[in-house]
Amino acid sequence: MTEVHRPPLTADERTQLTGWLDLQRSFVRMKCDGLSEEDAHRKLLPTSPLTTVAGLVAHLRWVEYSWFHLNLLGVPDTGQTPWTEDGHPDAEMFVDDVPLGRLLDEYDAECACSNEAIAGLPLETVERGQPADKAASLRYVLCHMIEETARHVGHLDILRELLDGTTGYTRLTETTA
Repeated sequence: MTEVHRPPLTADERTQLTGWLDLQRSFVRMKCDGLSEEDAHRKLLPTSPLTTVAGLVAHLRWVEYSWFHLNLLGVPDTGQTPWTEDGHPDAEMFVDDVPLGRLLDEYDAECACSNEAIAGLPLETVERGQPADKAASLRYVLCHMIEETARHVGHLDILRELLDGTTGYTRLTETTA
């Protein structure tokens, strides 16, 4: 398991925002560590059958793509996303036949692409993929992605506990720089 670090206590705003997002992202892989394929795809919630570990990882991957590339950068969707006009609103979570390792690798790659895409952008940068009166700043998007990722890490935490009793976060250290 990888050791993860909280962002520095006195860092600038951008370092804090990206640091907290990266920390939450690291917990996704941590929550999946050592999980079997069967358990990663196990449907534990009768009223929410798409809420599986694998489904949440896939959802987080596409949320990254949607917020950072489609919305913020305004990259047009050329059919690469799982969503279609008449399709299921949670189509990204239909991953029963996709191995968890592949989903995690795709999520990690998407997170790296997101980080690369925003590296040179000021926090005041406004979404290009939204109408001007509904466009959010990069600062807003980062705050939202921290919230979104942390919420789903909580879901992963609950699912993992239900699957095999594993709880908590290990190897989390404070950064003092």
